[in-house]
Amino acid sequence: MIPVLVAGAGPTGLTAAALLAARGVRSLVVDPHPGVHPLPRAVHLDDEVMRILQAAGVAEEFAAISRPAPGMRLLDGELRTIAEFRRDDGMGHSGWPQANMFDQPDLEALLRAGLARRPEVELRPGTEVVHIDQDGRGPVRVRLREVAGGRQEEVRAHALLGCDGANSRTRHHVGARMRDLRFAERWLVVDVRCAQPLGVWDGVHQVCDPARPATFMRIGPERYRWEFRVRPGEVVGREALARLISPWTRGVPEEDLLVLRQAVYTFRSQVADRWRRGRVFLLGDAAHLTPPFIGQGMGAGLRDAANLAWKLALVLAEGGHERLLDTYQAERAPHVTHMIRTAIAVGRVMTGPVGAARLLLRQAEHLPAAANSRSPRLRRGPLVRPRRPWGDLAGTLPPQPWVTVDGMPRRLDDVLGDSFAVLTLTPLDPLLAALARRLRARVLDLRATPIDDGTLERWLLGARAAAVLLRPDRVVLAAAPLASGTAAIARAAAAWLPLLPASRTTPTTAERNVTA
Repeated sequence: MIPVLVAGAGPTGLTAAALLAARGVRSLVVDPHPGVHPLPRAVHLDDEVMRILQAAGVAEEFAAISRPAPGMRLLDGELRTIAEFRRDDGMGHSGWPQANMFDQPDLEALLRAGLARRPEVELRPGTEVVHIDQDGRGPVRVRLREVAGGRQEEVRAHALLGCDGANSRTRHHVGARMRDLRFAERWLVVDVRCAQPLGVWDGVHQVCDPARPATFMRIGPERYRWEFRVRPGEVVGREALARLISPWTRGVPEEDLLVLRQAVYTFRSQVADRWRRGRVFLLGDAAHLTPPFIGQGMGAGLRDAANLAWKLALVLAEGGHERLLDTYQAERAPHVTHMIRTAIAVGRVMTGPVGAARLLLRQAEHLPAAANSRSPRLRRGPLVRPRRPWGDLAGTLPPQPWVTVDGMPRRLDDVLGDSFAVLTLTPLDPLLAALARRLRARVLDLRATPIDDGTLERWLLGARAAAVLLRPDRVVLAAAPLASGTAAIARAAAAWLPLLPASRTTPTTAERNVTA
């Protein structure tokens, strides 16, 4: 019996396996391709998603092969700037550059190399899922086939993660339908290698021109990407392509521009209506598709992996309640739908009249993911407990400064580890202290032992919070207001503690006495 079978060895599947391995959960990862897909696809990750790569153990290596981008500009048809959204190339809120450009095959190779160092993971390339069956909630019976030889075998798993892309076989088993968010356009995607610098602004260029909306960006030292909306019936040949990219390549001989890929894709906006059937789950493109205008496609899949991995580990390894897994779609589907709608909004700005773009830009809230790299908070639910209906810190990520513990500077998430954590400005009330012990939470009293430059204290005080309880994926589960002390978190725990393993929910006799 395999604890987890991961169908698909793209970034989402590889990251899910790495996050499970970090929690001691074994997995088998299968993929029909014999190795890393060679073509460049996704090219951008933000600082929040970098924290997921950090948890997966490859962030430092990824930082060495990616480059920070200074932001995004909206341009008119004459390439004049309408608006500019800057990105911090140092430490953003999450402790990494806010915009990171990269080549997807490089990231996949890093993730595979990282898994090769983990005995909990077996990667089996050249193997595809051909049939899925399950009774109730498990086990899941999966028939695998070697692509080259055709040999088949049946394996059983406690859970199957369908990270098998837009044409997902897993989605068919789940019985999910893709809900259309009403954006589908054909775009030409062109990747070019050029040793000579093009001499243009180094960020992302979004051209807002109804006649020819376009995107341009530098990916790496010699790598560039263009995207152009294709007109009905249009075929872009060599000469037409040279004309399209000429505003950015003036002065560069044509022979110095090596076209790595030129293909037409349909940018879609869809979200699956169900992400789970028993112990079979959908992640990444199997669950949602987004236009690329805010660079959140791959990041959405990695967010799926981070949200599900710790919950699945608690269920499989410690006996957590099955209802814990119900929170996966409940949290992720609204979040990714919000991000897709934001991408659509940017796409509408690009394809509408320039006057309409300027009007929309006066209302910055319409483009939250363009104006900054923060994603929306998770909605209220069993594992997101705001103290006010309109929310506080619950459902958000804390900042990640460098902190000093035992005389060593480290990133906050590395200090907190992979379990629950409490950040507090005051000694814990006995109720919260008892809860933290049961959760095996790392407790950091920020005033008793200052560990950073005050970033965490300012963050808490800015929300008038005395303490926060963080989930293993670093999302704030609940906050205690300054006025009422830290016990407020523990008093509200009855709403979500039953989802966790009994070893983390059953109070000791001494704790019952404190409660009494």
